[in-house]
Amino acid sequence: MNKPLADKIRPQELFEVVGQEHLLGKDGILNKIIESGNIPNMIFFGPSGTGKTTVANIAAKKCGKKLYKLNATNASVSDIKAIISDINGFEGLDGVLLYLDEIQNFNKKQQQSLLEFIENGKITLIASTTENPYFYIYNAILSRCMVFEFKEVSPQAISTALERAVRILCEGGINVVAEKEVLDSIAFRSGGDVRKAVNTLETAVLSTAPSKNNKITVTTDTVDALSGKCSSRYDRDGDSHYNLLSAFQKSIRGSDPDAAVYYLARLSESGDLASICRRLVVIAAEDIGLAYPQAISIVKACVDSAFQVGFPEAGLPLSEAVILLATAPKSNSAAMAYWTALGDIQKGYTGDVPQHLKDSHYSGASKLGHGDGYKYPHSFEGNYVKQQYLPDEIKDKTYYYYGNNKMEQTNKAYWDKKKN
Repeated sequence: MNKPLADKIRPQELFEVVGQEHLLGKDGILNKIIESGNIPNMIFFGPSGTGKTTVANIAAKKCGKKLYKLNATNASVSDIKAIISDINGFEGLDGVLLYLDEIQNFNKKQQQSLLEFIENGKITLIASTTENPYFYIYNAILSRCMVFEFKEVSPQAISTALERAVRILCEGGINVVAEKEVLDSIAFRSGGDVRKAVNTLETAVLSTAPSKNNKITVTTDTVDALSGKCSSRYDRDGDSHYNLLSAFQKSIRGSDPDAAVYYLARLSESGDLASICRRLVVIAAEDIGLAYPQAISIVKACVDSAFQVGFPEAGLPLSEAVILLATAPKSNSAAMAYWTALGDIQKGYTGDVPQHLKDSHYSGASKLGHGDGYKYPHSFEGNYVKQQYLPDEIKDKTYYYYGNNKMEQTNKAYWDKKKN
């Protein structure tokens, strides 16, 4: 097995690619584009081991153009210039296809060096990246490319790829036996990465001694030793970090304690305690808010406890906080009031503080009229008296609207009675 198994089983046709049905299925737009042979400039975005390079290779064959490959981690402008010089040769008469892997590692100047040739059609660019292209690729390139998102491959689809790998090994003279439950175990532990799964299978085969009848039987014990616990994609500075945190907050906001605890566990596996705790405090204020105002105090206690004990025990108070928030009544009235007021201020609705509200606790304030006419609420019945508090320009503006929950409606009824 001198050639890596992942290369041996690399699909040569689109129907052999596992996963990415949303792009490569019968009605998938990328399938139709590639089969047409008219390949536009494209960016493939998604995790590693999901088929980006494989699909680019197949696209190059379909369009009949000479294929060049560069990896942006070690390529330079001179490498691009070398490709450009070949364009005027016989093989480049119909244009060339450049597959640029990890394009996010090219700086602005390097990316811009491609623009002229993308514009005139001499270079068809297929770029791949594991990072969100809208954050890492310059707009000039983005505006000239179609972006396709590749997703993690399901364990079921990866198992299909592993079955194919076993067949190829057997056809190559290596008598491999791997039960379906073994292949499923590898697939489940691969974190949606086909290449990782195939590499695990290959290592398992290489590390297993043949039996007397020359069979190599891959066992779950071998897979356990090689794989350990399930692989989970996580990058604190990357897309997966923000996707997990987003799903975490949205699950709590949506009152789904099961999903919320699941995403808590995913985040906990990464050891990112600070991000979890920060998000929980935000959720308590933004999504539960005045429907259950005590929630933020309870969450703060749970967060403090989590920091005190650290992982793995930190998961216990965090789980308590997550389930409390997920099952609590919800209100974003306080958040909306703040965001609306902030928006007005950013638009310039600042206005002068009314004279009667200005600070009058210093010598000379009375000469400026500061504090004149101020009514001290505690001097009135029920500790309330009507007076203007907002600047004149927005004196009739309403920012806070009572949420439709028991706590806020009780407060509303109290103040409606008091103010009317």
